[in-house]
Amino acid sequence: MEKHSQLTPRRKIVNPVFHLQTKQEDDKYITNGIVKIVRRTGQLNLANRGLAHLPEKIFTMYNIEKNTTVDYSINDVSEDNQWWTFTPLNYLDLSYNTISELPKQISNFEDLSVLNLQDNCLTSLPTEIGVLKKLTKLNLSHNKLQRLPKDFYKLTELQFLTVSNNELQNVDKDISNLVMLQVLDLSNNLLTSLPSGIGFMVRLTEVNFSNNKLTEIPPDIVNMRALVKLDITHNNLKFLPNFGEMRKLQFLYAQHNDIEELPNFDGCESIKEIYFGNNYIKEIIPEFCETLPHLAVLDLRDNKIEKLPDEIAMLHHLIRLDLTNNDLIALPNTLGLLTHLQNIQIEGNKLKQIRSDIIKGGTFRILKHLREKMDEENSPRCKAEVFVEKIPIYTFPDRYAMRNSRMLNVSVQNLVAVPESIFLDAKKAEVTVVDLSVNKLSTIPEGLQIIANNITELKLSKNQLSCLPDFLSSCRRLQYLDLGNNLFEDLPNALRTLRELKELVISNNRFSKLPDCVYDMENLEILLADSNSITEINVEGLGKLKRLATLNLSNNSINYVPPELGNLKQLRSLELKGNSFRIPRYAILEQGTETILSYLRDRIPSN
Repeated sequence: MEKHSQLTPRRKIVNPVFHLQTKQEDDKYITNGIVKIVRRTGQLNLANRGLAHLPEKIFTMYNIEKNTTVDYSINDVSEDNQWWTFTPLNYLDLSYNTISELPKQISNFEDLSVLNLQDNCLTSLPTEIGVLKKLTKLNLSHNKLQRLPKDFYKLTELQFLTVSNNELQNVDKDISNLVMLQVLDLSNNLLTSLPSGIGFMVRLTEVNFSNNKLTEIPPDIVNMRALVKLDITHNNLKFLPNFGEMRKLQFLYAQHNDIEELPNFDGCESIKEIYFGNNYIKEIIPEFCETLPHLAVLDLRDNKIEKLPDEIAMLHHLIRLDLTNNDLIALPNTLGLLTHLQNIQIEGNKLKQIRSDIIKGGTFRILKHLREKMDEENSPRCKAEVFVEKIPIYTFPDRYAMRNSRMLNVSVQNLVAVPESIFLDAKKAEVTVVDLSVNKLSTIPEGLQIIANNITELKLSKNQLSCLPDFLSSCRRLQYLDLGNNLFEDLPNALRTLRELKELVISNNRFSKLPDCVYDMENLEILLADSNSITEINVEGLGKLKRLATLNLSNNSINYVPPELGNLKQLRSLELKGNSFRIPRYAILEQGTETILSYLRDRIPSN
């Protein structure tokens, strides 16, 4: 398996030729020193030791009568011999070995709460595993299990269960007995169906059924009302149940199936990201757009969609929209009303009403074109304005609304200031997401300091901001910062402390270079800096960003692309169109990131 092969190098290689260890060799890993540590801590880590068997000494570690290495004289009162001070084994890690059988004596460790058997050669489990009633976390991934024994489903205290990358063909209906489960991963197996009653597992927050052979999802899955993330990618699904009851669902991954129509999401007010790429969806109905007020990412690439409804404008928090490789011949003008939209992908369609140079100009150019067309409508009241009225006009949210969503949202209100009292309420509601976009703010509200320590997402796009206060550097948990469509020329060096930041948007500002503080944001994965006045690319600075995967420098004033940029092999998306350089040629840019980077590397002068 691909994932298995990636993990294999982590194993300890003893000899160049594979050697299956004997029981005697395996027993050598349980030394007197290890026994002392286990007795004191209750934890045993034998990961990556090349074990073919579970060492027999494991089962006598607490049996001092049989331990001949210890002095049991009446004068020996050392801590090692005070059996009443021993901590029962509660943590056992046997991952990354070659164990093919789990002995029945595993039942001796009734106090186990964590058992890791990942990456072994297990083909079955003993029924005695059902005795481990205190298990809360069990990892069985990357083995060769074809079934789980009936007694397995007696592990009713399990909270985290991973059985991915095995050979399971079915799961017993008794899995519904595992009512304490919070995370369930059954991905990369051979499942063709799921048992009814699975919906009784109402504490689940994350479920992964991807890479199986499922043809349907049980309707009672909607009873998982605590579910936040559902992954059903790479199956044979044609239809999905209505998800309306899953009010906490935020992320749905359903790519690479045979789905023909979008399910009903009415009631899924928390959903943020939906992925339906590589299916057979033909249309987006208006009701779909009307029921998803917080949707930020919509991936519908590689489908059969022929038309977008005007109601697309009601997805007013949409940030990314991927319509690559569909059957669209036109885009609705109302798409231009999506004030938060930062990235729209429409390549691979047969659009007739938008010139190719506009499409090549990127998201900003496309949306500007659609807005201009809207203004040219002959009717005194164009249809788009009707949909603007349908978009909710938010007043300052109350504490209950903020506590429910953990979000302070006062976007699109023409605000020039935000009262401090709002931030005091936001602190009591434990708000983590703040949206102040599409207003008339010329300065950052001082009250933001009150919740700075809690913020993970901050949206300030489409205001009149030209500078940021240093106190933003105290937002140490910040992972997403959107400063697009403002008046910034630089950012304060104090922001270099934002080490957790993963995505930074500074598009459509007045930057002549990337701010120096950006190069110290070591966890940055996405940097959107298009449509500025940037004149040069600092390859040395970008080289510090080891996790940078997306870099957009399109529509700037760059006249030279350093060949050394090609050494940034971690980049998965590089946009350079709309600049004044002649090399690489446009034909190279059209072939995508991998071609661009390869081309640049070939131009690096040899010493």
